[in-house]
Amino acid sequence: MRISVLALALTLFAAQPQAQQLDVEFKIIEDAQAAGCAGSIVSGLDPNGDGFLAVRKGPGTQHAKIDQLYNGDTVRTCARSGRWIGVYYGTPRRKGWVHGNWLVDGAG
Repeated sequence: MRISVLALALTLFAAQPQAQQLDVEFKIIEDAQAAGCAGSIVSGLDPNGDGFLAVRKGPGTQHAKIDQLYNGDTVRTCARSGRWIGVYYGTPRRKGWVHGNWLVDGAG
């Protein structure tokens, strides 16, 4: 019985999401002021192409893809490096870098 409880505990621990590590970190500012992260919507992706916006560990295609966003998804934009935007989104909260060509202002 003791071994099976230990095995269950290890299984549950392994299933927990690990802290997300980016190659290029950015600060998430949350307040009701204009200094906070602004809202944007993913838009303009070609449904006949890949149909998704790659979320990466840093600003550039040389960084690993860690997620995907789709037309209509909302994000909060917090950082910029050239055309790349540091965003957070979702529940539980995730963050990463996306190319700014596919974001439009507007999500409150």
